[in-house]
Amino acid sequence: MNLLPQTGPLPHAGSHLSVPFWAGCRRHELCYQRCGQCGLANFPPTEHCRHCLSAELRWTRGGGVGEIYSWTVVHRPVTAEFEPPYAPAIVTLDEGYQLLTNIVGVAADALRIGMRVRVQFHAVDSEVTLPYFTGSP
Repeated sequence: MNLLPQTGPLPHAGSHLSVPFWAGCRRHELCYQRCGQCGLANFPPTEHCRHCLSAELRWTRGGGVGEIYSWTVVHRPVTAEFEPPYAPAIVTLDEGYQLLTNIVGVAADALRIGMRVRVQFHAVDSEVTLPYFTGSP
C-alpha cells in the first residue's frame, strides 16, 4: 500500500520570513533562500545567512529533487489530525539544504536512505499547499 497525503485540517505555522516559501508552494514551486555573499543555500528562512551571517539573502526557485536523508513510518500519530500510516522524512535537496516533509506515493517498505525523490504539491486549503515528496523516475 502506498503512503498517502494527509486530508482534512492540518496544524500549520508560518512567519513573515516564510511567506515567500508558502507563496511558492501555492504556485507549485519549491523556493528557498540563497546567500548572495557566500552562495550557500539557507533553509529554513532567516534574516541572516546561517553560514556567513550576511543579510544578502535572495529567494530562488529550486528543482524540487533530492534524496531521503532519514525517515520513519508513523502508525500511532501524536495528534488526531494525522491519519496513519505516514512517513515524515528529512530530504536533502540537490541545492544543498534539508527539508522536513512527508513521503507519499511509495510503499513504506520501499523507503531507503539515499532514495531519489521529487516534490509533489498537495493543497490543504486555499491558503496552504504542502510540499510532499514521492519517488523520482
